[in-house]
Amino acid sequence: MTGVTLRNVRKSFGTVEVIKNVSLEIKKGEFGVFVGPSGCGKSTLLRMIAGLEETTSGSIAIEGEDVTHVEPARRGVAMVFQSYALYPHLNVFENMAFSLRLARASREKTHQMVGEAARILKLEDHLHKKPSQLSGGQRQRVAIGRAIVRQPKVFLFDEPLSNLDAELRVQMRLELARLHRRIGATMIYVTHDQVEAMTLADKIFVLRDGEVQQSGGPIELYDDPDNRFVGGFIGSPAMNFLNGRIVSRRGKTVTIALENADGQTLEARIGQDAVGEGRTVVVGVRPEHLELCEDGVKVGVEMAEDLGGVSYLHTRTTDGTEIVVERRGARDNLNDRTVSLRAAPENVLVFDPEGRRLR
Repeated sequence: MTGVTLRNVRKSFGTVEVIKNVSLEIKKGEFGVFVGPSGCGKSTLLRMIAGLEETTSGSIAIEGEDVTHVEPARRGVAMVFQSYALYPHLNVFENMAFSLRLARASREKTHQMVGEAARILKLEDHLHKKPSQLSGGQRQRVAIGRAIVRQPKVFLFDEPLSNLDAELRVQMRLELARLHRRIGATMIYVTHDQVEAMTLADKIFVLRDGEVQQSGGPIELYDDPDNRFVGGFIGSPAMNFLNGRIVSRRGKTVTIALENADGQTLEARIGQDAVGEGRTVVVGVRPEHLELCEDGVKVGVEMAEDLGGVSYLHTRTTDGTEIVVERRGARDNLNDRTVSLRAAPENVLVFDPEGRRLR
């Protein structure tokens, strides 16, 4: 069953269109993530689903019901914000029970529902505390608990981990993933952090300038991006890009001379027969798909980031284009040396000059 469906949704502020004909579907029980750079429209899209922003045109449906013009309180959604938005004068129990008391729920039901949410979020020992006595992670769990007790059809998260330090962010990511598996609710999450998107999502929607560039599972987007933007945005460190020109073709294997590296070549697999010799292209290779070899693309090593189990070589081609290489278990010092790189043809992605993927 469908959880949330958007059809040809648009949003304009005056003459400026910020959401441009977006259509998407998140199934009931899925964890969907809107990801993209600042200003791409992801938070606006979330607020439109919540009813906090008016929809200029198009339709929004939640579990099959058209809610495009329905008041926020009647949409069956609960939203968790970047700021915890807790009442400082109320304790944890009172903060979590606030919506139940507004709905005039019985004392017994209130204690039952808050107690269950507190158990899920491991807040049983903190129910008597005020927000000022809690850590950032605990406060965010209280905000999530306040959403849980409302038993919404859809949970909406607007960059809820942005105010936490790095260690707490990792911990809260895991807790959110466990929460989703435990309660099985439809969740929509907004973030600019593609690591959060990759680790949390069942389905990712990559946005740019108010449009969905691609949607799909995390590994699908990582392995098979539709365009250069998605390939460069999903993955950390980012995909390496080099300009080139196809100089020969044997079946599905093409040889590409790299303009950034004095015409040195890489091979790639392209099934499109129309992509032939002389075609200008952009080559994309992920850091983990590059390896050192005896005879390959020559680059100079500027610096090695040694992180224990993994290290990153920051290298440059002859024209100064940076290439990052991921290595596992290496201990040799290659700073200020020239090395050769290669990649298997199946790991070399090819894009046209406008950024569209050539498969």
